[in-house]
Amino acid sequence: MIDKLELLLALAKERHFGRAAEACGVTQPTMSTSIKQLEEILGVMLVQRGSRFLGFTPEGERTLDWARRIVGDTRAMRQDIGAMKGELSGELRIAAIPTVLGMVASLTTPFRARYPNVRFSVLSCTSSEVLGLLENLEADAGLTYIENEPLGKVHSIPLYQESYRLITSPDGMFGDRDQVTWKEVGQVPLCLLTPNMQNRRIIDRALREAGTEAHPTLTSNSIIVLYTHVKTGRWASVMPAKLAETLGLGDGVRTIPIVDPMVSYSIGLVVPQREPYTPQVAALMQTARDIAPTLQS
Repeated sequence: MIDKLELLLALAKERHFGRAAEACGVTQPTMSTSIKQLEEILGVMLVQRGSRFLGFTPEGERTLDWARRIVGDTRAMRQDIGAMKGELSGELRIAAIPTVLGMVASLTTPFRARYPNVRFSVLSCTSSEVLGLLENLEADAGLTYIENEPLGKVHSIPLYQESYRLITSPDGMFGDRDQVTWKEVGQVPLCLLTPNMQNRRIIDRALREAGTEAHPTLTSNSIIVLYTHVKTGRWASVMPAKLAETLGLGDGVRTIPIVDPMVSYSIGLVVPQREPYTPQVAALMQTARDIAPTLQS
């Protein structure tokens, strides 16, 4: 049964029988047969079929909820029993929004000092993708905003408050100021993250509330792209203060606090609400609690 539920979750992710089969390392006929067998066991149709995958039936959607719970608990049981044999090992998969990537090492480094046999996989994605990966058991934990948009069924641990800076050259617009207002930021040609990023939505909201709007001359879903442009001293951007600090933009770039109003949002670690937590996730949560005071200082 568990292997069939695993295949069902893969189908939910890929939305295509062939790709789901390839991701699971089985043939497409094996995938189709396993789903049909699961339907026979449960006595309901789970998948809407035509010449291609058309989606899940209402019964299929409900089964997916149970599949995530059952498969998640099964994986947690295996990890928990495995941890009883000795030190923590295995892999922790962390999904993180781009603006927090600079501080991920503040979490992973002290964790690895305690548990050197645990490996990490860190994926950069949007805040909505973070939650989707957690829900579909494709990530063990996420780093994202925890109070701005609905999070769903997750447990969150606050890490720090994200505030914002105008990043510009000393001879750029407002480059000689000690602080700027959001209304003034609206006058600056900026390079910003793409609109599907929550950080960009936060910036756009702050500008609208100040009676203005962004005029980006470049957009990207990559912080590295923004960083390399700002680093030239010929581009400006709005970035979280901690990110700008971590990147170390150098003498040719100024980081100017944005006020009127002061805008801040809480960044935190999020994990699925599934107890008991695996030993790896429980240890990661404790590490997050331990480092939070240093990140807030």
